[in-house]
Amino acid sequence: MRFMAKDQKATKPYAGLSLDLDNEWSYLKAHGDPIWRNFPSYIDRVVPRILSLLAEFDIKVTFFVVGKDVYFEKNHQALSSIVAAGHSVGNHSQNHEPWMREDASEQEIAQAEELLEKETGMRPIGFRGPGYSMSNQTLNVLARRGYKYDSSTLPSFMGPLARAYYFMNTSLSLQQKEERGTLFGTFRDGLRPLKPYLWQIGTSTLTEIPVTTFPVFRVPFHFSYLLYISTYSPILARLYWSSALHACNLAGTEPTVLLHSLDFLGSDDVTTLSFFPGMNMRSDIKLERIRHYITDLVTDYKVISLNNYAEILKSRGNMKIRFPDFRTP
Repeated sequence: MRFMAKDQKATKPYAGLSLDLDNEWSYLKAHGDPIWRNFPSYIDRVVPRILSLLAEFDIKVTFFVVGKDVYFEKNHQALSSIVAAGHSVGNHSQNHEPWMREDASEQEIAQAEELLEKETGMRPIGFRGPGYSMSNQTLNVLARRGYKYDSSTLPSFMGPLARAYYFMNTSLSLQQKEERGTLFGTFRDGLRPLKPYLWQIGTSTLTEIPVTTFPVFRVPFHFSYLLYISTYSPILARLYWSSALHACNLAGTEPTVLLHSLDFLGSDDVTTLSFFPGMNMRSDIKLERIRHYITDLVTDYKVISLNNYAEILKSRGNMKIRFPDFRTP
């Protein structure tokens, strides 16, 4: 029997949906390619494409935006159109550095926050660390600045494997690899809860909304992962997706699902990111597969933004409390 949230009158449980608007330069920077310093951008092309597809389903999501992208005039119209379309914006840090030092947390969060509020008119209430990065200091900064929620944890054991694959496909120096030593998380992250909970930070609390992974197995099923599997077998990817949603249903877990900007771009759009999994696929094929996945999601769930989901979680008032326990690299 399908579980149903107590505060719901409808028969569908909730699913939170968000999108990390990582830009071309941020992927090149993580890859160690020096051309990132020219700040190449596809935001003006990809945002209209994303908004058009979301409008087909009449759903609203939270876009996690990097502050640096607000600097550039060429991105302003696209970024403003996100809020104009009824979506919310979240803070994705100023410089998108998953290896962000703890002592840089305040500046990274504050700068992006100020720029996003000035450009979109919406002050971010949620944060997602780039590359699922998080630290005790970052949580302290978020609580002090009045954020309502964080969504940086990915409860999976696969972080170290993803990092190893990433290192094998880059030309990074030893120092750069050491800087990125916690990229995509640690094995310990696989032990973190799948369901939302509260961080106790001094006298304050901050809601944590994990990016949901496959219950029990703790493997990712965000859309980029599905698209990567589909390069081998579209049928297998669709089966994996439906199995993950079914497992969430059995576990009583409302899924928090993640999109990335590259889910809407293909090899016909961007040639510099061929190193990224799934970027050997044309954009029209990607869009059609994303359309199928979202169709499955809205069929079984009431899809809402993370901002709205955070409010619903707060109104329930039944989340467990945890204390920050991130280890300094």
